[in-house]
Amino acid sequence: MATANKNLSEYDKSTIPNAKDFRFGIVVSEWNSEITEGLFDGAYKALIDCGASESNIIRSNVPGSFELTFGSKKMITAEKVDAVIAIGSVIQGETKHFDFVCSATAQGIKDLNVLYDTPVIFCVLTDNNLQQAIDRSGGKHGNKGAEAAIAAIKMADLAK
Repeated sequence: MATANKNLSEYDKSTIPNAKDFRFGIVVSEWNSEITEGLFDGAYKALIDCGASESNIIRSNVPGSFELTFGSKKMITAEKVDAVIAIGSVIQGETKHFDFVCSATAQGIKDLNVLYDTPVIFCVLTDNNLQQAIDRSGGKHGNKGAEAAIAAIKMADLAK
């Protein structure tokens, strides 16, 4: 969980493999787009900053976070990427829908990591309210998308 002491956007480039030889897939949920676009922006900028070329970053959109598993699977099988970043945002509402979507999405992404040799990074915010999501998608806690991009680079390097 992000705290005032941890900025999600901060990383030490000297500890991260150069991303120039890796191909990345980013699957972005269209639901809560004001949040997911911020997360995408953070991930994209961090990948570029760490050496990835624009031509080696492939984006695909899906309707919601629940669909991230299928979108990530297609990214692995059709685009032959070295890592996938699954970006979504689920904000607590008045029903149990939040619990089901969060659980299914986490399980689905975990399943992909077990079934395939391509790492899939879970960049899905599961916040209690909109302000928490704003704070973690480029706000006062930084950008979880940047943190996910660094994880993707490290995992792509580990997998090679």
